[in-house]
Amino acid sequence: MKWLDIEDIAEALEEKFPGEDIVNIRFTELKKKVLGLEGFDDDEKRCNEKILEAIQVAWIGERS
Repeated sequence: MKWLDIEDIAEALEEKFPGEDIVNIRFTELKKKVLGLEGFDDDEKRCNEKILEAIQVAWIGERS
């Protein structure tokens, strides 16, 4: 997975962290969680706030 695989990342996050408070998660914490996902292989520096926000929104959508 790469940073722009938003839906795949959201799905993997929900699977690994089903009880996470995703509405109030800090972007620094979200970034750490994504970097720790199995199958994630992208440069940490390619991430920005817009990407993290998109991941958070997709994760919220994944849960509902």
